[in-house]
Amino acid sequence: MSVKAAVHVVLAGGGTAGHVNPLLAVAAAIKAQRPCARVSVIGTAVGLEDRLVPQAGLALDTIDKLPFPRRPNAQALRFPSRWRRQVAHTKEILQARQADVVVGFGGYASAPAYRAARRLGLPLALHEQNARAGMANKLGARWADYIGTAYENTGLKPRHGARVERVGLPLRPAIADLCAQQVRSRDRTRRQAAEQLGLDPDRPVLVVTGGSLGAASLNKAVARSAEVLLDVAQVVHLTGKGKSDDVQEVVTRLVGQEAVNDLDQAHAGQGDYHIAAYLERIDLAFACADLVICRSGAGTVSELTALGLPAVYVPLPIGNGEQRFNAQPVVQTGGGIMIADSELTEEWVSAQVPALIADRDRLAAMGRASWSYGIRDAAQTMASRVLELSDARD
Repeated sequence: MSVKAAVHVVLAGGGTAGHVNPLLAVAAAIKAQRPCARVSVIGTAVGLEDRLVPQAGLALDTIDKLPFPRRPNAQALRFPSRWRRQVAHTKEILQARQADVVVGFGGYASAPAYRAARRLGLPLALHEQNARAGMANKLGARWADYIGTAYENTGLKPRHGARVERVGLPLRPAIADLCAQQVRSRDRTRRQAAEQLGLDPDRPVLVVTGGSLGAASLNKAVARSAEVLLDVAQVVHLTGKGKSDDVQEVVTRLVGQEAVNDLDQAHAGQGDYHIAAYLERIDLAFACADLVICRSGAGTVSELTALGLPAVYVPLPIGNGEQRFNAQPVVQTGGGIMIADSELTEEWVSAQVPALIADRDRLAAMGRASWSYGIRDAAQTMASRVLELSDARD
């Protein structure tokens, strides 16, 4: 067996889908480029990786979840000793796996992996998906040989000589497959997806989503605008867990039960306002969408631009404001509109969205701008750079 075939790549990260999905996409790309490569993952037992990594057929080594202290308290006093133990444990994992290169994706599991890789002298790569980097990747950037980002100007401070490259977000398989299908035939892809969802492929489609937990402000403003929206489009409204009944009640009161189609009830009803708490195959909705109203999380922005979809981005109004930074470059290229959460009202939606949907030339221009900003081969690029690091070490 050649040295190249024996390479072992250890990927570190997890916690949320935003970290796990890119990790799994890169793992699959590594195996596609070098089938004999061995790939394993370092994560925690309490994040999504505990379920998704084994499902993907990858070995998972777990370490404790160890948040960085943000204020002086008892946890902060215990942090240094717990940190040393986690780094030592992670170092043992890397040695046992005979790791050749370590790749981090941020999150709790990444920081100890970065430090352990540094101590072992292993090549280190990391991927930053947000427009403003998190604490773990800010630490890892001090030692990384390669940094791939989804955005420019993430705030990372790489060591001298490190390669930094905007590669985009490694896409989950459903979205990557949809990108490929759209390149072959966008119209055929739209029609097939519309048939599966019970939509008319010849009429405009507005998709509304606030993520798996939903967004009350989006739900309220859009539902109360149902009457004017249905004059120009079909609506696929993904309300978030536990929020579909409230939206259905508002829409039914405004436009009648016959206008509502409950996607959670296997296409119950024949109306044009389609409601579901969550859609496992959201790629089908995106395949039909002419316009999307959504939050601007890094994953959402990256997926919509990879697909070339115009969007109204409504950044989450809490936290450190990174969602605003995620959407800003897309808006600057003309691929989307950004509006503050406090300004997204029934009046704004009723006045702006129907006119935008009706302006086919403007929507098409926004779609082209979105597509031009999007990147569709991030997983493959990251895999190539990681394998280059390993090969250079031989």
